[in-house]
Amino acid sequence: MGYVRAKKNLGQHFLKDLNIAKKIVDSLDGEQTNKVLEIGPGMGVLTQYLLPNKNFETHVVEIDTESVAYLKEHYPELEGRIIGEDFLRFDLSKLFDEPFSVIGNFPYNISSQIFFRVLDYRDQIPEVVCMIQKEVAERMSANPGCKAYGILSVLMQAFYNIDYLFTVGEKVFDPPPKVKSAVIRMRRNTTTDLKCSEPLFFRVVKTGFNQRRKTLRNSLKSVLGELKLEDEIMSKRPEQLSVQEFVELTNKIDALLAE
Repeated sequence: MGYVRAKKNLGQHFLKDLNIAKKIVDSLDGEQTNKVLEIGPGMGVLTQYLLPNKNFETHVVEIDTESVAYLKEHYPELEGRIIGEDFLRFDLSKLFDEPFSVIGNFPYNISSQIFFRVLDYRDQIPEVVCMIQKEVAERMSANPGCKAYGILSVLMQAFYNIDYLFTVGEKVFDPPPKVKSAVIRMRRNTTTDLKCSEPLFFRVVKTGFNQRRKTLRNSLKSVLGELKLEDEIMSKRPEQLSVQEFVELTNKIDALLAE
């Protein structure tokens, strides 16, 4: 029996409900590519359901040397497709020169970093299915105006449609974590160009939400310096803006900075 690891700040938690593992794998449709990269397979509980699916060519990336040894011993069919590297630093272009899907039970303390890494390869990654902390899943899928809506919501939804699939309770892990988990599915949307300066867009979103209780007029002072943008949108708080409104705001700031 395999276990899927959910790394936490206070230790590791192992998923012991294989029905949930199968449900996670079944949530990956793989319609746009047969290449699949599993992040952090651990002892292979997701892997054991990925490999029999002949529609998938499964590769795994795992930094833990003991897990790599376990995978090589118990899943010989993965020969040549186990990458013993850190996903956050590995050059994925060396592995794939075509689209590939991503699946995994992401270590919760670095899940945001994984998502930003996915953004770096967004034109190669049409789909992501993952289990993450429930609070992060709610942020990822939140709509404007919600308390959970924030930096991850805007930046990821700019390029992906995100579905909150199901919640995973604490009791299916050993030992039980102190937080609930959730599974989400991300599908690449049709946006190839934000129609604004992308670096400035990222800066505006991050800076705005860093002081989310303030209006944008106050929270974006470090971006504007001595300049003032006289626009009704500046009286709003960041959680009130949709992705498109952030794009429009970025263009207005860009034009002002260029004067």
